[in-house]
Amino acid sequence: MNQYLRNLSPTHQVAALFVIVFGLLVVVSTVAFMLSFRERRNPVHDEIWQRELQHFRTLLRTTWFMAVVFWIGWALGETVATLLFALIAFLALREFITLSPTRRGDHRSLILAFFVVLPIQFWLVATAHFDLFTVFIPVYVFLAIPVVSALADDPSHFLERNAKLQWGIMVCVYGMSHVPALLLLSFPGYEGKSAFLVFFLVFVVQTCMLVQHLVSRRKAMPPEGAPPPPQPPGWLGAIRHRLFMQEPFAPHVSRSFNWTSWALGMAIASVVGALFSFITPFKFGQALAVSLIACVAGSMGHLVMKALKRDRGIPNWGRRGVGVTGAHGLLDRVDALCFAAPVFFHAVRWYFGA
Repeated sequence: MNQYLRNLSPTHQVAALFVIVFGLLVVVSTVAFMLSFRERRNPVHDEIWQRELQHFRTLLRTTWFMAVVFWIGWALGETVATLLFALIAFLALREFITLSPTRRGDHRSLILAFFVVLPIQFWLVATAHFDLFTVFIPVYVFLAIPVVSALADDPSHFLERNAKLQWGIMVCVYGMSHVPALLLLSFPGYEGKSAFLVFFLVFVVQTCMLVQHLVSRRKAMPPEGAPPPPQPPGWLGAIRHRLFMQEPFAPHVSRSFNWTSWALGMAIASVVGALFSFITPFKFGQALAVSLIACVAGSMGHLVMKALKRDRGIPNWGRRGVGVTGAHGLLDRVDALCFAAPVFFHAVRWYFGA
């Protein structure tokens, strides 16, 4: 089977990858649907189990969303893929800005961000101007935004307002633009297979976030302010208490983040990435290293976005499960990728000279 796949053309190899991915998603989605249907008609599990199942289905929908987006981008070509990611960046930035207070004096800066900066950034990606697109936003745009704001003659909360807009552009536009940029990297003997590189990045980062989530959901920490539970008897109980019942490291930012879940997510996702090195231009050790880099950036970025949500006083970027853009909390789905993509891209391009 492995030899058969290797003999296929690059286009057929990528197509086979998507067939496998969608096949697995169909199987898992069918099982989850049947379990939910059975629980609605004849509940046999407690409320906690049902809540976990519902949360798993939410994660499954996110996975479907990511898979469909990348399939459309691959099927329609690199140019359409770049436009598609530009649209995602537009919706994510709109979601970010909608939940960040703005004033009338910010209107010119917002027009600049949405209708000038975003198109230019993705045009630079589509035309492979790598040296310029990596500095366009951090240098030129970050200097232009406060100038435009100053010309609006509104000094009230000037620094805070500009910092929020610059941060939104950095995460939603600059970070997301590095995903289609991976399609344009060139490796010897890897022509026509860049879609595998995008899949590799997304798969590794999603695996890391999923493992961290599942481990943190198992630790059953008490509500905020409640006393910690007693340690179970025996050495197994001590190990379980040590691994799954740690207090959160940053409880005011995330009640679920602790070093155990973070380390397990890093380790498992990095090993999974190394095992998938055969679909990349990397060797086993190289795939392990770049997977670890992507996971660190993605997981820390996800924590940063949680801090922003706490600052705004919202549980997710989509209020009550419905995003302000109609995208159902789009930024919640791509925040880790927005942080991981630029770090992964520049690490790979620097080390391999792609």
